[in-house]
Amino acid sequence: PGIQIPYPYGGKQRLIMIDIDPQRLFAWGLSPRDVNNALGQQNVIVPTGTAKIGANEYPIVLNASPDLLAQIETIPIKTVNGTTVYVRDVAHVRDGNSPQTNIVHVEGQRSVLMSILKQGSASTLDVVRRVREVLPATLARLPKDLKVALLFDQSIFVRASIQGVVKEALIAAGLTALMLLIFLGSWRSTVIVLVSIPLSILVSIIVLSWLGETLNVMTLGGMALAVGILVDDATVEIENVHRNMAQKKPILRAILDGASEIATPAFVSTLCICIVFVPVVFISGSAKSLFVPLAMSVVFAMLTSYFLSRTLVPTMMHYLLESDAARHAEGHDAAPRSLPARFIQRFERGFERLRGRYGALLASTLEHRRNFVIGFAFFAAASLLLLPLVGKDFFPTVDAGLIKLHVRGVPGTRIEETERKFVQIEDAVRQVIPPDEIENLLDNIGIPYSGLNLSLSEGALISAADGEIFIALKHDHRPTADYVRELRVQLAEKFPEQTFFFLAPDISTQVLNFGLPAPIDVQVVGAVGNEQATYDVAKEIAKGVLAIPGAVDVHLAQVPSQPALRIDVNRTMAGEVGLTERDIANDLLVSLASSSVVAPTYWLDKRGVQYLVAVQAPQINIDSIDAMKTLPLSNGTNRPQLLSNLASVSRTEGPVNITHYNIKRTYDVQANVEGTDLGSVADKVEQVVSKLRPSFPRGTTVTIKGQAESMQSSFRGLAFGLIFAILLVYLLMVVNFQSWLDPLVILMALPGALAGIAWILFLSHTTLSVPALMGSIMCVGVATANSILVVTFANDMRAHGFDATKAALAAGMTRLRPVIMTALAMILGMLPMSLGLGEGGEQNAPLGRAVIGGLSLATLTTVFFVPVMYSILRRKPPKAVDPTLEAA
Repeated sequence: PGIQIPYPYGGKQRLIMIDIDPQRLFAWGLSPRDVNNALGQQNVIVPTGTAKIGANEYPIVLNASPDLLAQIETIPIKTVNGTTVYVRDVAHVRDGNSPQTNIVHVEGQRSVLMSILKQGSASTLDVVRRVREVLPATLARLPKDLKVALLFDQSIFVRASIQGVVKEALIAAGLTALMLLIFLGSWRSTVIVLVSIPLSILVSIIVLSWLGETLNVMTLGGMALAVGILVDDATVEIENVHRNMAQKKPILRAILDGASEIATPAFVSTLCICIVFVPVVFISGSAKSLFVPLAMSVVFAMLTSYFLSRTLVPTMMHYLLESDAARHAEGHDAAPRSLPARFIQRFERGFERLRGRYGALLASTLEHRRNFVIGFAFFAAASLLLLPLVGKDFFPTVDAGLIKLHVRGVPGTRIEETERKFVQIEDAVRQVIPPDEIENLLDNIGIPYSGLNLSLSEGALISAADGEIFIALKHDHRPTADYVRELRVQLAEKFPEQTFFFLAPDISTQVLNFGLPAPIDVQVVGAVGNEQATYDVAKEIAKGVLAIPGAVDVHLAQVPSQPALRIDVNRTMAGEVGLTERDIANDLLVSLASSSVVAPTYWLDKRGVQYLVAVQAPQINIDSIDAMKTLPLSNGTNRPQLLSNLASVSRTEGPVNITHYNIKRTYDVQANVEGTDLGSVADKVEQVVSKLRPSFPRGTTVTIKGQAESMQSSFRGLAFGLIFAILLVYLLMVVNFQSWLDPLVILMALPGALAGIAWILFLSHTTLSVPALMGSIMCVGVATANSILVVTFANDMRAHGFDATKAALAAGMTRLRPVIMTALAMILGMLPMSLGLGEGGEQNAPLGRAVIGGLSLATLTTVFFVPVMYSILRRKPPKAVDPTLEAA
């Protein structure tokens, strides 16, 4: 279960071949259809009943099907002039194979390729594991001289990607723990915080399992993303409890007061982070199926973390922080003895000096608030101007160590010639890629035997002139993109008559392409009956796309012309000898394509396995137009006629493949992207189409599909969803603060986050993609959560009689530590992911970079710009409480 197995590629299909001799058939007055009809009538597999004789009932066994191949030659075809003509008189019977239309090479030798595909709901690791389990028993039953090798295993890359994500999460947890230990100054407090990480992740895994999700790169990536956030609830609570203990409160009172003071802000902060994942709902297509599990893993872990911070964390603090409470009660008079304790004490002194300098700087900023606001607004606006410069991609390209090269030869080339050309191309490939870096090299040439294979692939194999080269690189290879770039140049120079283009080799890119061979597909649909004009439009578009910098592998998916032979039957002459167009077509089909296409018959061997019996003129004998003209034609009643007597044969041209969309003829201009981003190339393709649109014939429509279309729709969905999420966060805070202004102040951290995202994407040469946008969304939630801490404390100070400026200053000074701790936890948690070092790490690296850049500037905005805006918007003193209501 969970797998699909297409028909094997390559090899030879066993058939019982009846090689007819057209000259002998004509001499006996027979046609190929006579041979096929005789086989159909004399070689049958039918029951014949039973007979009751005496006390027994006997099953009747008829020699309806020959037991041996030699007996097929003795089947009578017809009696001609009193002489019985047998199969052996006009044909040769052999145990053979059908003409080969598909050839596979593995390391230069002819082979058979069996692909095992997983269904959408199945796990790659589970499918590969079960396949490997059944392989030994299967191989034991095969002939010993048959060599079987496992060529491509996607689970290796998937497993390495998962291990990379897990490793990133562990490193993030370690860095976060070290940061917490330094800031909290207590290993007990650090342990309490760290306990919430595995428990929250465990609960998230359980819920995801209930919902039918699997552990994959995206769900694990969400958990790695959550590592930095999961410590927030517990960290803020412990820090606040330490602050209460520093006020000489008993430990129980300090825990209760500390937990109650931040219960509501922490809950609102958690909800804000969860709400910002609402935009995922607005993504469409494959991106939604990828990121919904990631969002769910973060949300479930966050909700669990808040629950633990209300239950488990206070309980553990009561038992583990008694010594810390005693230390606070003593006023820290005792000199630290251990080296770590002395280091932490020095850090505390340094942090207090930092706090003092920050307070002085914030006070100065509050005095010159107008100039600061103008300068910050200018900086944020200018930073956003960097976004058009970073470019746009749907998803980052993942280096899976796989190359899939499609080779399209001269239309009409026979498969044997294509095979010879592939040997030369293989040699050229090995000159570019060192042999010690090649794990496997496989050629798949021609058209697969089964149409099922075409439905399970991109459909780029359209004729015997086509083929694909699969290259699997070893683990320590050079960047795959470098080899692709070299191959693209060198192969085009060495083989100018061939067309080369690279296809998506890995599962992720194939899914993102929606099964199309290229990320950009310009679909040209013309009016019915105007096919040539539609083709001319497609050629003009392809010419324009080819001139776009960064657009490579530009080609038409359809091949409109290849050499063909046209047979024009003289219907009058054919009718005079009793033949119709159908009679002639059926005889030609049997002679040239075998009877298995027209009326298949089967032969049963001794093992009970049935094989097709095919009547056909050997291809080696039909090697010219003159030889084709000697094929006999008959309707079974009249004397046969030669094809040359009834028809003329001429050379012409015809299409290799035809594509329709809503009944209309369609051409696809496909292109890859190299050295630039997908968005810029797609925009220029749109410009080419817009420029040519006025010259399109009436009824012609042009649509850009593939990743380019999905990227635009996903970006629009995320942008709309982000605005919707910010609105939801604002309304949530309005309900919590009972104010329209406070939530507005809190959201003032967002311009800084957006500026930080723009700068880090620009400086790290990272394009704006769906993962980067997901990181941006994450920044919105965390930045909002930090600002809530500042504004909440400022409101408390104003309630105690402080004016807005002093309240903002006190809030910044008091909440500096938890804000920095929260931001550092997230930044350190994202650091391993942002480096993209593991297998497939390129996919989530933009997410980590966006979080780091956005949160870095958002933190500065939270501790400077938010207090300044609070002092401006909250200049009016709070309304006094009505004495009558207070008494009531």
